[in-house]
Amino acid sequence: MRTYPVEEKERIEQIIRSCMICYVGMADKEGNPYVLPMNFGYEEGVIWLHSAQEGHSISILEENPKVCITFCTDPKLVWQDEEVACSYRMLAASIVCSGRVAFVEDDEVKVRALDSTMRQYSGHTFSYSAPAVRNVKIWKVDVEHLSAREFGVPSRNSARYKDRQQF
Repeated sequence: MRTYPVEEKERIEQIIRSCMICYVGMADKEGNPYVLPMNFGYEEGVIWLHSAQEGHSISILEENPKVCITFCTDPKLVWQDEEVACSYRMLAASIVCSGRVAFVEDDEVKVRALDSTMRQYSGHTFSYSAPAVRNVKIWKVDVEHLSAREFGVPSRNSARYKDRQQF
């Protein structure tokens, strides 16, 4: 089984849209890592995140806005030979990207970010109260670098590769 890079924009967006959470990694001024699972919205190379106005992550990001964000599809256990332990793998796709957080203050942009996030999880259109918009901290991350992979995939020469389930 192999790991293959994913370069097609449509496949990358399919992987992102299939994920229910992303993991946002950051480092404080002493270099200590901090990783949060978060809900997100994604559109046109921008990842939208939201949080409370204050907290540990906000303090870190005010000092160092660089983040690493990862996505991973639900993994499936696969094997080539049920009797051979080292033939077992997890079949999944993942994305690792990086960028810088910019906090959004404009209410119209905040609503657009909230709409993007809600599209990720539902097909509904929502309205937001003025206090809800005012009190949410919106993080805008323009993706600067992105790497996508499918792993645990049978060799591309294998009949199992052509018949693999999408993840």
